[in-house]
Amino acid sequence: MESDVEDPAAAPPRGRCCGGGFACEESTIAKALLRGTIVTILLVAIVSGEASSNAGARITVETVAYAAVAVLYICTASSRKEMFISVVFIMLTVVVVSLAATATGGRSAGSVIFGGNFAAISLYCIWKLDCLRRRRAPATAATAMVGAALRPSTQEEDEEQRRRLPPRTVFRIEGQPREYSYSEIQEMTQDFGCMVGRGGSAAVFRGVLDDGTVVAVKRIVSDDSVGEANFLREITIVASVHHYALVDLLGYSLQRGGGRYLVYPFFENRSLDSWLFSGEERRRNLPWVTRRHIAVDVAKALAYLHHECRNQILHLDIKPANVLLDGDFRAHVSDFGISMSIGRDLTSVDNRGRGTLGYMAPEILVNALSAKSDVYSYGMILFELVGRRRNFELATVDSSATPTDFSRDFLPYVMRDRMVEGKFMEVVDATMTRGAAGSIDEDEVEVVVKVAFLCTQHSRDMRPSMTSVVDMLEGRAPIPLLPVRPEFLLDTVLISCARTALSR
Repeated sequence: MESDVEDPAAAPPRGRCCGGGFACEESTIAKALLRGTIVTILLVAIVSGEASSNAGARITVETVAYAAVAVLYICTASSRKEMFISVVFIMLTVVVVSLAATATGGRSAGSVIFGGNFAAISLYCIWKLDCLRRRRAPATAATAMVGAALRPSTQEEDEEQRRRLPPRTVFRIEGQPREYSYSEIQEMTQDFGCMVGRGGSAAVFRGVLDDGTVVAVKRIVSDDSVGEANFLREITIVASVHHYALVDLLGYSLQRGGGRYLVYPFFENRSLDSWLFSGEERRRNLPWVTRRHIAVDVAKALAYLHHECRNQILHLDIKPANVLLDGDFRAHVSDFGISMSIGRDLTSVDNRGRGTLGYMAPEILVNALSAKSDVYSYGMILFELVGRRRNFELATVDSSATPTDFSRDFLPYVMRDRMVEGKFMEVVDATMTRGAAGSIDEDEVEVVVKVAFLCTQHSRDMRPSMTSVVDMLEGRAPIPLLPVRPEFLLDTVLISCARTALSR
């Protein structure tokens, strides 16, 4: 920040004039005119004396004129150094003139003194003109600079000046998303040549940055009004959160009247659902240890959003498709497109119809949203992590002709029954027991299943917070007793909706 206080060390030395620039200029001109007048009078006097026929009068005039020249030298010296040089010069001139007058005789003494006067006045004029030139040179340069700055420059001059300037280094705050132009988005995705995923409101393309970093570019393709609101919300929320289990936003592009793009890190193992629901061979790559790490990572990410951010953030669309896996199969929560940021003094927000069928909390359809809505969705993910299928599956292809059998079609019902019978391990995905890392700790599995039941209770006040969930999963807190027979009454509404959607 610039200071208004003048730095005395950096300021140029000031002249003895303190009445302003114009007053100093006038004073300098007046002094120059006065000295010029004195020099002119002295020249007229010594020339007149030299022309006189009377030798005594000539010597007298020349001597008085020489004394006046000496006084002029001494009185107009601007420093002690100049005064010392002036005295030495005058004394030297006196000695030279005296010796010359003695050598030539008395008749030529007046002419010798005239020559000394003329030489002294000539040197004085040369000296003062040189001093004046040196004093005016900096002022002239400063005046020229000020004039150039005040003079309106042409467009050509501006462009020439910009070309001469060194290229400006682009400054970026580390950890903050960067804004890209549409041409940069096109270039990094090679004109959107490699699509790696598609959802209801967005398509995802593989891209590469200039430094070789592989990224995922999300193109929002939903309705313009809704899409722009979601886009701006996602930028605001993702840019404000930083957690190892949350996907970082690397950049974005918002074109006026055009497309909207988000740039994320590319996760080589894609989303969790591509491993859970794509056949037994892929599920085998997710042993129990990996699945437990995924459960803890997602829980910590939600606990951070709910309890550690300045404003509480609700994700509102927690599902396996929005859990991305890195090269080590560690989970990262993504897709904040329908998230909400609310003040900590609010316990819920009335905004219905958000989320994905099969993972939405019952109150989303009939009541207000809260952090406990994310807890419910997280519990549904836990069921799918442990089980071998989605939470809800149609028993037959012709679903319209087959009534829904909750004991068969709804995974939480199946696990509830097996838990009561003490046979819940029959529902656990058997592929986790195969392979080199295929060992299952039944106690850990039971903890995860019990936490899933706690998270999916209908009364949101009965559900634990995500910080409590993390403590229970990591063994720092005991698990409360489960209801003897938890009911899923309102899930019938969700299942009917899901069944209708799947049958279309």
